[in-house]
Amino acid sequence: MMTTDKPLKSSLELAMERLKQKDADAGVESQPVTDEQKAAIAEARSFYGAKLAETEVLYQSKMRSTFDSAARDALEQEYRRDRERLTSDRDARIKKIRG
Repeated sequence: MMTTDKPLKSSLELAMERLKQKDADAGVESQPVTDEQKAAIAEARSFYGAKLAETEVLYQSKMRSTFDSAARDALEQEYRRDRERLTSDRDARIKKIRG
């Protein structure tokens, strides 16, 4: 029986090692996020989180006052578009911050 001083690795750790090796083989360089970048990312998430919450509140308010099904469908589609746009803008901003 072979004994080693190294502890056994979890499947998550093994998968992460494989992904890192795959990135290294593909030439992808991993750069740690700086404190300034972390602060900027947190600010972006906070800003867009507030925008999404505001959009939700306005949507719920409009839905409570609208009884026509066609108008409700239009409001729902508008709400989905707004959420997708805000989420996309947030993700693009975070990607830009990370460089």
